[in-house]
Amino acid sequence: MLKQLYIRNFTLIDELDMEFHSGFSVVTGETGAGKSIILGAINLLLGQRADMKSISAGADKCVVEAHFDLSRYEGMEQFFEENELEPDMSDTIIRRELTASGKSRAFVNDVPVGLTVLKELGDRLIDVHSQHQNLLLGKHDFQLGVVDVIASSQQEQADYRQAYEEWKQAQQALDTLKEQIAQSRQNQDFMQFQHDELTAAKLTDGEQEELEARSDTMEHAEDIKHSLYEADNALSAEGSGIVTQLRTATQALRSIERVYPDAVELAERLNTAYVELKDVAQEIGTKMDNVDFDPAELDSINARLDRLYDLEKKYRVQTVGELIAIRDELESKLSAIEGGDEFLAEKEQEVEQLLAVCREKGSVLTKKRQVGAREIVLSMGQRLVALGMPHARFEVSVTAGEPSASGLDRVAFLFSANTSSALQPVSQVASGGEIARVMLALKAMVSGAVKLPTIIFDEIDTGVSGKIAEQMAQMMAEMGDGGRQVISITHLPQIAAQGSTHYKVYKEETPQGTISHMQMLSLEERIGEIAQMLSGSDVTSAAIENAKQLLRIQK
Repeated sequence: MLKQLYIRNFTLIDELDMEFHSGFSVVTGETGAGKSIILGAINLLLGQRADMKSISAGADKCVVEAHFDLSRYEGMEQFFEENELEPDMSDTIIRRELTASGKSRAFVNDVPVGLTVLKELGDRLIDVHSQHQNLLLGKHDFQLGVVDVIASSQQEQADYRQAYEEWKQAQQALDTLKEQIAQSRQNQDFMQFQHDELTAAKLTDGEQEELEARSDTMEHAEDIKHSLYEADNALSAEGSGIVTQLRTATQALRSIERVYPDAVELAERLNTAYVELKDVAQEIGTKMDNVDFDPAELDSINARLDRLYDLEKKYRVQTVGELIAIRDELESKLSAIEGGDEFLAEKEQEVEQLLAVCREKGSVLTKKRQVGAREIVLSMGQRLVALGMPHARFEVSVTAGEPSASGLDRVAFLFSANTSSALQPVSQVASGGEIARVMLALKAMVSGAVKLPTIIFDEIDTGVSGKIAEQMAQMMAEMGDGGRQVISITHLPQIAAQGSTHYKVYKEETPQGTISHMQMLSLEERIGEIAQMLSGSDVTSAAIENAKQLLRIQK
């Protein structure tokens, strides 16, 4: 529950530090006094996007901070663990800071967090129900959500959603496959032509590089043979060749080895060089004999290279290896087209099986929702009687349809204010006051199921008065029993009188401008406030007595 709210430099509030209590509390004040400002500050803590215009004029920063006691609510520790936050169940602190420079920061127990985490935590702490939320009563998602909460169908929803996602993914893959096969069949003749062309080329990886080297060699055959001849002559010419001279030098050193030992190593080194150069000379001679110029062979090589170059240009690639890859890909696509019908049939069968599982899980979810719907009808009948609608009828229609992300069901809340009128969608037939009471009854029922720590009603009493307002207040007070915190912002004295704690919001004119304040009222101050709500600014003694009477009702 909300224990304390601190606000500084937020629109018309210079500074506010207010304690709150469990049970049913009421907030009153004249129109424009600042009740919506306080609610706006709370919404900031719940992750609402910040408007920098909310910062008080002349201030550098505004701060909104709230302290919560979560010690009586189960499951909150898991949230803190999942988001790597240090838990303090007895004093969880949420703070939001806005700066005039445009920065917005959020903290949970002094640890910076993103707005997504803040909003998730806020959804677990406070439910703010304002007048515009009455419009939700006609929305399918809201109605389905209420049914799921009362039905406790979380596990069934999870099972169905997994089956639904698997079916949808398979269906999307099937649709893509059908498009690919259809497109491939349109291009089949062209792909077959390309495949035949590349296959006929008898491509070999590395062939191009080998042919290019062979072509270069033949085109420069005369130069190559001349250079090889000169090298061979320098090495092997009789008498003057290097090899012959090395052999002579080696023999000379060998002849003095007995009398000059150093000649041994030198002779070995020369002999090594002799052997190596003799081998080189022989290889040069062999290569010289193998270098030939064959015009017919050169033409054949160049013709083959021209064919490869033409194919590479046509298919916009640089190498024969890439041409081979294109050929193989075309072969795979053509094979897929030939076996497409069989493969498509397998995938269609797989999708049908997944759809069957989805429907099966959806049927289980539907049965769970139907049980929840019956519970809602029973509970709402009792609550609407307590809210002064003894002849009202409330039904929940659950009809099966096609699979969607939320299930197979179409949920509708049907309503009739009396026994003689036919049941129709509640948003179409209920008056403003009736919708307010229906929403309050739903909130009371849902709050008992989800165990929200704090519920704030922002002028939910629109369109009601008198005895009905008193009955609505009693229902809100019952919601506040057992430690839950219910806060009602109201203009009705019948509701204000039912609160166990009463806060007043008012404006004050100062030399610096208009400032909003909030204070907790004493019993005497409550009498005066409720009397003023009854009679206006001119408080009469009758209004005071009436206020006292209203306050005695709650004692």
